[in-house]
Amino acid sequence: MTTTVPTRRPLDLLRVALRLDAVVTGANGLAYLAAAPLLSDLLGVPAGALRGLGAFLAVFAAGVALVAARPRVPRGAAEVVVGANALWAAGSVVAVVAGRFDLTAAGTVWVLLQAAVVAGFAALQLTALRTR
Repeated sequence: MTTTVPTRRPLDLLRVALRLDAVVTGANGLAYLAAAPLLSDLLGVPAGALRGLGAFLAVFAAGVALVAARPRVPRGAAEVVVGANALWAAGSVVAVVAGRFDLTAAGTVWVLLQAAVVAGFAALQLTALRTR
């Protein structure tokens, strides 16, 4: 009699990185949508801009989650996510340097912190793509 031992799928770093990105980005977007008036004073970003950013982030997060949910993550779709994340991170730094908004000290720290997190997602996703 032959017994089979169930095998576990190896950890898919790309899928994990995409899921983490989707969760963090989605939470950020929903926070901007739900608390725009409160966050506006704290960050120095107009509530309308926060709502727009929140809607964009929520939709982007849903797209990233869909990419991560595919049986096999499409390379092209993952590359688009990496590129979008890199653009977001760079655009965030440019927004701070150019004075796009009248950011508070907390707002400046927040924008630069989230830029670093998003750049980290891009780097992790790119690393995972290169090891495939």
